[in-house]
Amino acid sequence: MERIIAFDVETPNSFNDRMSAIGIAVIQDGAVIRTFHTLINPETHFDAFNIALTGITPEMVRSAPTFPQLWQRIGAFMQSGLLLAHNAPFDMRVLACCLMDYGLPSPACLPYACTVQMGRRCFPNLPDHKLNTLCQALSIPLNHHQADSDSLACAQLLLQYRQRGLPLEPFIRQYDLKNMRTLPGRKSFTNPKNQVY
Repeated sequence: MERIIAFDVETPNSFNDRMSAIGIAVIQDGAVIRTFHTLINPETHFDAFNIALTGITPEMVRSAPTFPQLWQRIGAFMQSGLLLAHNAPFDMRVLACCLMDYGLPSPACLPYACTVQMGRRCFPNLPDHKLNTLCQALSIPLNHHQADSDSLACAQLLLQYRQRGLPLEPFIRQYDLKNMRTLPGRKSFTNPKNQVY
């Protein structure tokens, strides 16, 4: 039984090493079966840019759980399937920073896939492959830079890609949490017959 955990994080400042919100949408057997969203107290300062982008202020997160408190609740769950994000190396790095900086136990690596990479293969003629561009092209509702909406849109993108016959397996990577990098070892997806998805 395949489980894919689409997630999106918002950050409070340009260091991008803390979360101010997380959204999760779980795909199982080809459908979104569960969603989750919470604000997070990042225990650090907010930049004006990030406040303007996400609408999240220091006052809003004052009584929210810290990342270690949240990880007690979602840690096992986040490791129970393939992680999925849009521009996934960003979200994976933020996750790795939080785990490392708070000294939380974690596996050496986590498998993930990126809906940007898949979108480039599935829709090569779009002007770009930002989340809002893809969602507009596919009529997926989006309240951009809101973690709950972004994570659900990411999940729906994957379902659209798969409906068009794009395989997931060639896009799966391993993220090294300690060194905050994608491990080498899987070649980029090739499409020798120039198949249209």
